[in-house]
Amino acid sequence: MQKKFLSNLILLVFLNLLVKPFWIFVEINVQNVTGTEQYGMYFALLNLSLIINFLLDLGITNYNNRNISQYNHLLQKHLSGIVLLRFLLATIYFVIVMVIGLAIGYSKFQLFVLGILAFNQFLIAFTMYLRSNISGLQFYKTDSLLSVTDRLLMIVFVCALLWGNFTDQPFRIEWFVYAQTAAYLITAFIALFVVLRKSGKLELNWNPVFFRAILKQSFPYALLILLMFIYTRSDAILLERMLENGEKQSGIYAQSFRLLDVVNMMAFLFAGLLLPMFSKMLKMGQSVKELAGLSFRLLMAPAITIVFICLFFNYDIMNLLYKEHTDESARVLPVLMASIIPICSGFVFGTLLTAHGKLDELNRIAMIAVGINVMLNLSLIPDYKAQGAATSALVTQLFNAIFQIYIVKKIFGFTASRKFLFSLAVFISTTFISGWFLSDLENKLMGIAVMTCVCIILAFATRLISIKGIFAILKEKE
Repeated sequence: MQKKFLSNLILLVFLNLLVKPFWIFVEINVQNVTGTEQYGMYFALLNLSLIINFLLDLGITNYNNRNISQYNHLLQKHLSGIVLLRFLLATIYFVIVMVIGLAIGYSKFQLFVLGILAFNQFLIAFTMYLRSNISGLQFYKTDSLLSVTDRLLMIVFVCALLWGNFTDQPFRIEWFVYAQTAAYLITAFIALFVVLRKSGKLELNWNPVFFRAILKQSFPYALLILLMFIYTRSDAILLERMLENGEKQSGIYAQSFRLLDVVNMMAFLFAGLLLPMFSKMLKMGQSVKELAGLSFRLLMAPAITIVFICLFFNYDIMNLLYKEHTDESARVLPVLMASIIPICSGFVFGTLLTAHGKLDELNRIAMIAVGINVMLNLSLIPDYKAQGAATSALVTQLFNAIFQIYIVKKIFGFTASRKFLFSLAVFISTTFISGWFLSDLENKLMGIAVMTCVCIILAFATRLISIKGIFAILKEKE
């Protein structure tokens, strides 16, 4: 299973490295063109649509991924019922999102944009459900290609609107939303076509008994998704609503959050591969220790590197990427980016607990995390604004990761070897020292490039990542 994980991970990372950096470049240009306040408004609306989007899924995608990976023959039966159920959930979701928007006091234009963003969330959730069937059937290469299709299409559409000279009007934020809609819609149709080729004819089946059974089994997943979205996405909404210059502060926060989101999306690729693999291995009674350890080491080395780069080159990165409020966002960046270390830990150990069906434990941790996050945001945002929100995010993610690791240790008996802890300590200390000295270079891009190369060499020199071990796994027979 380690060979399958590595080979598919290499393809997945390669495809995303081809596409995602271009998308970030396009998204940064959209913020620079539309301005911090307009983008801040969009970012707050996007986060509201994301928090409520658990209603679109109610945990069905995670439940389905785990279930189909263990029982492939259920695909056609579940597909017919779940597709209709998802359309019903989408209707409920749309109504609730718009009611909340009205209650908050959004303007007609903001409500219009929120409505389009809500439709986009439906398309994303529907595509993710379809992809859960594809990965559950172990067609990882197909799923990898679908994972970048929407971003690739968005790059084409947004670039055409930004630089295609199709209109004399200045680029507007709603055009950005329309381009996303077109890309998500096309990707959803492609994913549906692929799934129907595997399952056969789709017959929508109205079966309330089946609906109740699926929702009952998927509810713990739904609760976990809701709680996670609250403590990761409520920051921008609170900034925009609590402060007099809320849209500006939300935009400043978005400048740093975008970089966190990029790394988060890359790390999330691990979870997408690990969930069906862990599920199948646990069902077959196989040990997951080696796969969990391998994925943790592969995530930690780049995560630590990125955190220290953002610590020592924060002002240079922000000045390179943005035109407005770079000093403020530079102060937010290292605090917020430090969250990526506990987030990466969660993508391994949280995913393992999900595959093992330990949703009650995960939900208890997430409930406490929500309480911590909300209290910290309410306390810190009035005085420290975007930086306060970043501090809240870091503390919340650290709490989450520590308790997930504790539960995994308790259930599976995992222990970190002294050799691994020593390698990790050497890697962290040497990376810190390298960043300290390289930050004094006049050419900051050269400093970032040299630091990245040093960290890659360090990761292999300390055996945090064993290149010999990786090649040995890739040569193994399945």
